[in-house]
Amino acid sequence: MSEQQLPVVVIGAGPVGLAAATHLLERGLEPHVLERGDEVASSVVSWSHVRVFSPWSFNIDDAARRLLERRGWEAPDPELHPTGGELLDHYLRPLAATPELSSRTRLGARVTQITRAGFDKLKTDGREHAPFHVLVETDAGEERILARAVLDASGTYATPNPLGAGGVRAPGERSLAHRIEYRIPDLLGAERARYAGKRVLVGGGGHSAFNAIRDLAELQQDAPDTHIAWAVRRPELADVFGGGENDPLAERGRLGALIHRLVDDGALRAITGFATDRLQAVDGGIVAAAGRRELGPFDEIIAVTGYRPDLDINRELRLGLDSAIESPTKLAPLIDPNIHSCGSVPPHGAPELAHPEPGFYIIGMKSYGRAPTFLLRTGYEQVRSVAAALAGDTDAAERVELALPETGVCELDGRSRDRSCDAPATEPVTAGAAA
Repeated sequence: MSEQQLPVVVIGAGPVGLAAATHLLERGLEPHVLERGDEVASSVVSWSHVRVFSPWSFNIDDAARRLLERRGWEAPDPELHPTGGELLDHYLRPLAATPELSSRTRLGARVTQITRAGFDKLKTDGREHAPFHVLVETDAGEERILARAVLDASGTYATPNPLGAGGVRAPGERSLAHRIEYRIPDLLGAERARYAGKRVLVGGGGHSAFNAIRDLAELQQDAPDTHIAWAVRRPELADVFGGGENDPLAERGRLGALIHRLVDDGALRAITGFATDRLQAVDGGIVAAAGRRELGPFDEIIAVTGYRPDLDINRELRLGLDSAIESPTKLAPLIDPNIHSCGSVPPHGAPELAHPEPGFYIIGMKSYGRAPTFLLRTGYEQVRSVAAALAGDTDAAERVELALPETGVCELDGRSRDRSCDAPATEPVTAGAAA
């Protein structure tokens, strides 16, 4: 089989992975989608109880829409804000069920490594002509899939950051993992009993923390003996709450304003400048410490401190990654939260996502590495451009076809500005979990 006859392997059947497959089909390329979960968009299933900040008009890819509408699908009201479950039921599952994608998607297929056939990372001569080997584990065993190109849309949801402020688990964090949740729990549903009437510490300064606090506050109304403390690493809260009425994503603005009110009214205890460096189990629960400061004891901890990419499957590929952000080198300056404080992240595509390994792209949330500001619409623009590049349409790959809204409130030299900009989030803006 010639390289041109080989498929393009797409890792992950989430929103960006399925959109990538659809764009590849429109370009006459053959996608092969590998999803490690037992159903498509398995990460979205994990936050199906969360309502997203962005309306439906932000969350549907154009190529996916065209495919669905040919099958008689009717789009939801573009102004409504779906939950993760509604995103699944009314968009992702119908998309994956189309004959075009269902025949090209494999579930329960976990990618363990990607390499060049016959070439480890050190070998150069002839490397660019060798197909990719994608190693996959399934219930039936291990296999290798040959591919002309690979798009890694595996996301970051499976690899949350630890609570420890140094980027690694704090002493005691591993042994107490059974009492720490690293994602937004279903506090008002399936996990209500775990948190009702308990002393809960929420760690994290993004919108995932806001979601958890909002639900805990609602839970507290029915279970008044529920106690909430919120620990953030930032020395001040002034730049944490976002744009409020100035945020074009109105639901996100309202959430930030709600948390601000809870703090101002004294209903929420906020502890600033708290960089957790150890956890300790005591008779009364868990004590969190930062230097000489101690908080607690608590019964439960919700640590929503962001996510990071798992790069192990890419170890044998030649990657161009920023040493701090862990995103593609050309993309890093556009999204670095240390320097990117104002304005929209500009739309970007294949040129910014390219690696020294031709034919390999990291797309979607994983392309942002450890950076927090990611819009799902950005992922759709990425895959449109990458599909064009793989089809040889350089003009389309380099053309920008998306205008992104500015969101949040600017922070310059420690001074808040009353204008819009990207405020740090901990997950894609499609999830109320973090947008």
